[in-house]
Amino acid sequence: MKHFKNMRNPVLPLPYHIPDSEAHMMPDGKLYIYGSFDDREDVYCSEKYHVVSTPDMENWTIHDVSFTGRQVPWFNNPDAPKYPGIDWTRPTPFIQKMLASARENGEDMKEKFEKESQGEKPALLFAPDCLERGGKYYLYFCMPDDSEGVAVSDRPEGPFAGPVQFPCGGIDPAVFIDDDGQAYYYWGQLFSHGVKLNDDMVSFDPKAVKHDLVTEEEHCFHEGSSLRKIGDTYYYVYADMERGKPTSLGYSTGKSPLGPFTYQGIIIDNDGCDPASWNNHGSIECVNGQWYVFYHRCSRGVQQHRRLCIEPITINPDGTIDEVKMTSQGVGEPFAPGEKLFGYQACGLKGTAYIGLDETFGEKLMNFSSGDEAVFRYVKNDRDWSKVAITCAGSGTIQVLLHGTPAGTIEVTGEPGKIQAVSAEISAPAGESELLLRAEESDGLEIMEIVLE
Repeated sequence: MKHFKNMRNPVLPLPYHIPDSEAHMMPDGKLYIYGSFDDREDVYCSEKYHVVSTPDMENWTIHDVSFTGRQVPWFNNPDAPKYPGIDWTRPTPFIQKMLASARENGEDMKEKFEKESQGEKPALLFAPDCLERGGKYYLYFCMPDDSEGVAVSDRPEGPFAGPVQFPCGGIDPAVFIDDDGQAYYYWGQLFSHGVKLNDDMVSFDPKAVKHDLVTEEEHCFHEGSSLRKIGDTYYYVYADMERGKPTSLGYSTGKSPLGPFTYQGIIIDNDGCDPASWNNHGSIECVNGQWYVFYHRCSRGVQQHRRLCIEPITINPDGTIDEVKMTSQGVGEPFAPGEKLFGYQACGLKGTAYIGLDETFGEKLMNFSSGDEAVFRYVKNDRDWSKVAITCAGSGTIQVLLHGTPAGTIEVTGEPGKIQAVSAEISAPAGESELLLRAEESDGLEIMEIVLE
């Protein structure tokens, strides 16, 4: 168990990469976050879950392992029931692109998936969800063989035990309990499915499943179902393909937990968090009267190593949600004069730059090439800005922009890999603004810390 304080993005310290975040206020008054756990270089997720909790969005606890894939008795068991996931007989635009790309590369997708389905697989646990009923906590999970199930605990952080397999196949389960006490279960990729759960929370009638609640073609649905209710409106939140890849969290609304749903738009887009940014998955939740969106950003120049991030959002009087930008400040106030911004807190990257590892600082902004940009949102000062100091390595020229306007230039004359402190005068008016660093020239430029005065 690990305790720490933080109100900035990304929320969790290394090495806790917890994406696919489902956030729920539980009966003890704390917020609990359930997600998968990235700790592999080759694939998404891992064979374990960690639950994260907070009483106030500042003091956090990362709990011990709550559940492992090795606890699942049907996984890699040839005698266990098998249920298909994606319906490949219904080629959505996304599937058509996959098939076309494979043909161009001389690949047979059918043969490829048949090979991947053979032999033992690692017992990976993909995106989960969890809710409480009657003093018990029900953890819904899925695995790479398209199997889905539920495990139970007496505590919101687990450990969870006694896994039961569900009669369905796919990924990304979600659970929702309506005001009348009826529980619903959702899952799917490209086409979503939903069904009423029985009172025991661990079973449902497969004949009662309603299909195509949201779809790729009508609702830009990719995966990652998540349900909430605000007033008399049901919000179906998911990874959204509207911009060509599922880097967005979008939402559709309806007047029934099983639809029909109408597409509304995008809440947040993590495109630009990393050169390899590809997917998103998260949720919305109200904490002490404020609504937030919980999402992830990838790092290290790959699609994995995804980090938990949080932004406040606004539910408008008409029920719509305004799209928000990724920030470095997270749920806290803008960065103040003299406060350190760390390179790994960059919330927007352009070019080859990415967040990588550093022996001293844990993480840093690296591979910062000529023409690259790094954005930090937001900084605030009651007086004019006059100075910038950075801890960095390498050499080059960095232009500093505030309020979208050039404020000064930092000349760095060090050596690649050798850490040094450099400062420069800048000039920018007071107020809240976005800080943008642009590498005009670079030879191994890396940025660990930035301080504005």
